[in-house]
Amino acid sequence: MWINELSKIFLCTLEPETSNCSVLGDSKVKQTASPMTFSSQLSRRDAIARFGGGLGTLGLLASLPGSASALPNAASPVRALPHFRPRAKRVIHLFMNGGPFGPDFFDPKPDLTKFAGQRPEGADLRTERPTGGLLPTPFKFANHGKSGLPISDLLPLTSLFADDLCVLRSVYTDNPNHGPALLLMNNGTMTPRVPAMGAWCSYGLGTENQNLPSYVVLCPGKPVRFSILWTSAFLPSQHGGSYINHSNLDPKAMIPWLHNPRLAAEEQRKQLDLLAEMNREHLATRGGTDAALQGRIEAMETAYRMQFAATDAFDITGEPAAVREAYGKGHFANGCLMARRLAERGVRFTQVYYGNGQPWDTHSNHDTSTRKLGADIDRPIAALLGDLKQRGLLEDTLVVWGGEFGRTPVSENGNGRDHNPHGFCMFLAGGGARGGMSYGETDSFGFKAVENRMHIHDLHATLLHL
Repeated sequence: MWINELSKIFLCTLEPETSNCSVLGDSKVKQTASPMTFSSQLSRRDAIARFGGGLGTLGLLASLPGSASALPNAASPVRALPHFRPRAKRVIHLFMNGGPFGPDFFDPKPDLTKFAGQRPEGADLRTERPTGGLLPTPFKFANHGKSGLPISDLLPLTSLFADDLCVLRSVYTDNPNHGPALLLMNNGTMTPRVPAMGAWCSYGLGTENQNLPSYVVLCPGKPVRFSILWTSAFLPSQHGGSYINHSNLDPKAMIPWLHNPRLAAEEQRKQLDLLAEMNREHLATRGGTDAALQGRIEAMETAYRMQFAATDAFDITGEPAAVREAYGKGHFANGCLMARRLAERGVRFTQVYYGNGQPWDTHSNHDTSTRKLGADIDRPIAALLGDLKQRGLLEDTLVVWGGEFGRTPVSENGNGRDHNPHGFCMFLAGGGARGGMSYGETDSFGFKAVENRMHIHDLHATLLHL
């Protein structure tokens, strides 16, 4: 079943060079078959073998001694594997944990005002908690950029990059509770036994910088479900996300035990070499196939090298005052700036969680909270997009924005909004995604995806395609 899901790639949201779709932003566009679609005559065994021959072989090559740093520049055999020319070298995932309401930002719904307080047909979908009538959004929309993409006044700076945004208006998921929905968004399943998408990127592509983890998670606290959201599961452990609490901007505070207070670097190297030799001897007695032990050896090597590279990568205090001012202040702003620094240093996958817990979980005082949340993300997102663009990184860096689900157009507690898995908004920017367009539609109230519906698995397939 997962193979069928992975074949559903939404080519109409990709740049023309990688797409079979010739019409931008046309809701009636005809989609042609993707070359990744598996033939109905293909056996499950053959399909798995062919799929593993691409992603798995890349991971195998990346794991060979001395090959990880060379992988991005490797010639023929590696580059010939993908079905399409890869457009993105890295991903920055801006995660709004808790779930934002699409019609506040990218999906204007005038019928919310027209039918305010009512529960017309289409507004009666089941929600997690009891809800009332339709609750209008007070935020005003305008068309931005040459594309005329509608964006609300919550994001005046981000709207300057309208022509770089590919807004997905029809994303949907399978569960209205935070825990399962977080796992679905990150891991593609509601159980913690499958690798996170960042781990897949690390495994499939290797790393461009052996001195830093290839998958980094920045969060000033702990989101619901915590570490299983960036698990490597059955992949080698070195591909799991490295969690960094960036509440304190001192790199030594962000990464505990970064420096050994008792041993100099040369002594540590000797100690690590001895330990590695003992571990390899032990590994040999077990047939050389203990992935957990091999992963631990590689993790210790990365940790050793991080003593010197991480201090620089995570230290934003050295950035020019104008750059720091452009990003603004706060945990999310600092996380976005760190994400740019990690991107230019070759980190494959960086997640920036908005904050501790579920800050976008607005069951009450939704409008007031959303106004503050919007102000907090607008400047950092605009600065990140502009910074990546100015440095020539946006072209091959895929930026993803969104939460684990959306929120209801009907009210909860009079002025709040409940969880909504039926239809919500995300956006892609850079990395081969078509800018200046929206894809899919929800109903007239923003409750349910009704046109060009895009399941979480389809989103993941699109990311893997890029």
